[in-house]
Amino acid sequence: MNKAKLKNTVKAISVVMGLSVSILVAGFSTASFAQENGNERKTQRVPTLRGKVYEQLSRAQNAADAGKPKEAFSILDEVKDKASSMNSYELAMMYNFYGFIHYNLEQFDDAIASFEEVVKQQPIPTSFEQATLFSLAQLHMMRGNYDSTIEFIEKWEAIQRQVTPGADIPAKNLVLKAQAMYQKQDYAKASTYINAAVEQQENSAEGFQVDENWYVLQRAVYFELKQPEKVKDVLLKLVKQYEKPAYWIQLAGMYGELGDEKQQLAYMEIAYQMDYIATGSDIFNLSQLYYYHQIPFKAALLMESGMQQGKLTKDERNLTFLAQAWSFAKENEKAVPVMMAAAKLSKDGELDSQLAQTYLNMEKWQLAIESSLTALEKGNLRNEGTVHLVLGMAHFNLGDYAVALNELAEAEKHTSSRGMAKQWLKFVQTEQASTERLQAQLGSSEPSGNTYLP
Repeated sequence: MNKAKLKNTVKAISVVMGLSVSILVAGFSTASFAQENGNERKTQRVPTLRGKVYEQLSRAQNAADAGKPKEAFSILDEVKDKASSMNSYELAMMYNFYGFIHYNLEQFDDAIASFEEVVKQQPIPTSFEQATLFSLAQLHMMRGNYDSTIEFIEKWEAIQRQVTPGADIPAKNLVLKAQAMYQKQDYAKASTYINAAVEQQENSAEGFQVDENWYVLQRAVYFELKQPEKVKDVLLKLVKQYEKPAYWIQLAGMYGELGDEKQQLAYMEIAYQMDYIATGSDIFNLSQLYYYHQIPFKAALLMESGMQQGKLTKDERNLTFLAQAWSFAKENEKAVPVMMAAAKLSKDGELDSQLAQTYLNMEKWQLAIESSLTALEKGNLRNEGTVHLVLGMAHFNLGDYAVALNELAEAEKHTSSRGMAKQWLKFVQTEQASTERLQAQLGSSEPSGNTYLP
């Protein structure tokens, strides 16, 4: 799994729950915190939102809804000029409107400043205060202010503990804190929070399905903690519940990382049957798996299909692998033209050397010689001795004993081909002596053929 790609995916979920900026325009005429949900928070009476202030705020909202933010701000500024005569609830509502308009204009820093003013006004309704705190946490998350995200979400939780002592921290809070910790690279704490959120949701009495993005975050945390088995377990859930192509590919990749190549191939084949193998890189990876599991014919067919569809370019890497797959499948006639095309793209002689060996196996001696000479001319060979060995064997099969012996002597100079070269030198010398005796006796002879490179 690509680490940078995974990181960007998590960053893209910048507001996990979706920002909820509430504008409370109804007049809370009562007001006591102590009566909300039977809470134990200290009783405080909330002032009433008076009609004149409500009317001005409504005008501002109507202007904003009509796409006239300048007019809306102008109305709010008129209200603000009378701030000294306004109560805490009225001031909070005014700043809430400022924040909402700034948010709609994507002026997020100004929105944050306005919403922070909202919660400074006390007393205000508990539900209003908590909604604003949560929105602030989300906005700070969007802006990359991760410490502030945690600060405001924990202020929300402090109020909640007073309102409903002993209640669990809501899953949405845990997810937001997990994401902030993830971005701070505190993966251990991120894991604690996201695991608690997922467990709470999976075991909820209502049986709610876990949000896909929560699993994505959990997977990313496990990935950073280098816990591939747990990454795999999360991906199994994603595959089962969401069945997105990327999850199948990633799941196969995790099985590969865990060393379970059979499962890796199985999931890749399922993905292929479901038409999820769509990109060139996925096609190449599945082809490599086929090759690794000694199914070269399937590997070659898949590579060819990818090239025909234009998903794989006919570059040196792809053509080389395709040629190798055909060769492994004993389909030399199909391998040769592909290898020739790859060799033309290569600056070194390695592919020409492989082509020469293929020609030798096909008993095309002259072509083997030509490809070997091209390989030597290009140079940069991993094993030059093998090329001379092929030349020696090809010339032998054409009856050119002297040239064959010279090439085999060259092959003997290289460590990797020395043992084989010595054996062939003795063999060729014996055959040459035998042929010369026969020629002396009969006046003509034909060299024996059908000799292959071991």
